[in-house]
Amino acid sequence: MEYVCRPATMEDLERIWEKNIRHNPEDDRWASWQEEYMSYNRTGMALTYVVVCDGEPVGEGTLLFSPECDAIAGRTMLADGMQVANINALRIEKAHEGQGHISAMVRLMEADAAKRGYSRLTIGVEEKEERNQAIYRHWGYDKLVLEAKEDGETVFYLEKDI
Repeated sequence: MEYVCRPATMEDLERIWEKNIRHNPEDDRWASWQEEYMSYNRTGMALTYVVVCDGEPVGEGTLLFSPECDAIAGRTMLADGMQVANINALRIEKAHEGQGHISAMVRLMEADAAKRGYSRLTIGVEEKEERNQAIYRHWGYDKLVLEAKEDGETVFYLEKDI
């Protein structure tokens, strides 16, 4: 199998969101999230990256630049469009987990953000997701910048200087 991490094309976005919606048929939010994130990519408010295996997108993550993105909700300590951006919605299909693809994609996101002039990145993780917290801290996201209640869950937002 051949893997590549890269910024997503609009075709990639269509394909990965079709999969997301298909795998979550009971949750209508996925269809609205598709339009939201595709719009963010079209307008430059965000940039989605994909992990591609043999031509098929199997993972994703999005750099949110603008505080106007719904996930940021105006919280400029998470993304301000100038110095701070947010890594959002990291996902990979189960069959491709644990092989370092998300780590490689995050390194690419960090490098691209730095080239765009960003000096800090934030990432959110639910309190109950102890494994992901350990991974994010291993990546250097070790400064707590915000603790928030979202959809009934406590979310820690961690920051890293890049």
